[in-house]
Amino acid sequence: MVAKKTKRHKKLRIAHVHWAFPPIIGGVETHLVMLLPELVKRGHEASLLTGSAEGASVHETYKGVKITRAPIMNLNWLSKRGLVGIESEVRNVVGSFLDRARPHVVHAHNMNYFSKTHAKVLDEEVKKRKIPLVLTAHNSWDDMLFLRLTRKIRWDHIIAVSFYIKKELMGIGCDSNQVTTIHHGIDINRFKPTNRKAYSGRLAFLKNKEVIFHPARMGIAKGCDISVKAMRLVIKKFPNAVLVLAGTKNIVDWTATQQKDIAYIVDLIDESGIKNNVFIEMFTLDEMVKLYAISEVCLYPSTVGEPFGLTMLESLASGKPMIVTNSGGMPEIIQDGINGYVVPIKDYEAIANKIITLLDDGGLRERIGSTGRKFAELRFTKGVMAENNIKIYKQVTGIK
Repeated sequence: MVAKKTKRHKKLRIAHVHWAFPPIIGGVETHLVMLLPELVKRGHEASLLTGSAEGASVHETYKGVKITRAPIMNLNWLSKRGLVGIESEVRNVVGSFLDRARPHVVHAHNMNYFSKTHAKVLDEEVKKRKIPLVLTAHNSWDDMLFLRLTRKIRWDHIIAVSFYIKKELMGIGCDSNQVTTIHHGIDINRFKPTNRKAYSGRLAFLKNKEVIFHPARMGIAKGCDISVKAMRLVIKKFPNAVLVLAGTKNIVDWTATQQKDIAYIVDLIDESGIKNNVFIEMFTLDEMVKLYAISEVCLYPSTVGEPFGLTMLESLASGKPMIVTNSGGMPEIIQDGINGYVVPIKDYEAIANKIITLLDDGGLRERIGSTGRKFAELRFTKGVMAENNIKIYKQVTGIK
């Protein structure tokens, strides 16, 4: 009997380019932490050119992914230094990275914004080497820079993180056939329902409290002020309720607005007289997992056109109901009354009512949380996300 030959797929070399990677944290950075090791797990080579970060090496390996860091990719530094006279250095860094990685495809993330020079150099260097160039648009902006770099750069394909972002891209003239929506994925083995609630360390005081968790980074655009206003109403019925705000510092803060936002939110808390019912801190990923476990309800009342919102997936995978606003791509993930609730933007009274309803009814919390977990398992795993990206790589390279 002749053994049946197993069909072998060619190993791809995929070079990613983005402005930041942990210890800098944010939605795109978390996305890369999920995606890149999954590509390696599937037998491909993955590398990343990214910005420098305090305490991080120029060259390192993260779960099989080769990381290269350069100051010229650091947006926080560039915002202070300025973008004049950087082309030569950008070209040297990008060219050297591509020569080392020898990729079949280059995958850029949000390189259609922030710097015309970086986008121009990347476009020229990949075309010189005849390498397909893929963009993931994690955001959209209403200005000429976004319009020009999204349309003028010769992207071989664009990935949108939500149907909302795809619609925005089509609105500025991108060909629908050249844009594919791929939702983010989550590690459902790390974020998962559990009856084990750990109240150790600085989380100890949350024991016997009704924890309302706002996991998105602290800022006005993320609706933290709306969550604070809602809590004024919630504590009238649940005086032990505590709103946890995940304040952060290691982020890409291109417009330098976060500290101003935080100062306003802290003043709002003080003026509202609910200081004892709000906890603001910076949390590690392990602590975030624990916070989901001890939370009753999660909030993400964004007041802007939210592209996606990874914390929705963390909440769903953890089996926790999430309340979001009808903003951007969030209603694509949260279905009202099924795996969470969708409320109008800035409607803190509606948010408060949904929180109270969920705190009042443990059975309802369990049903909605369980449904959310099923959504995550079926549609939003990091494996599903990686496979969908690989399909695009094979499409643009012609490699099977």
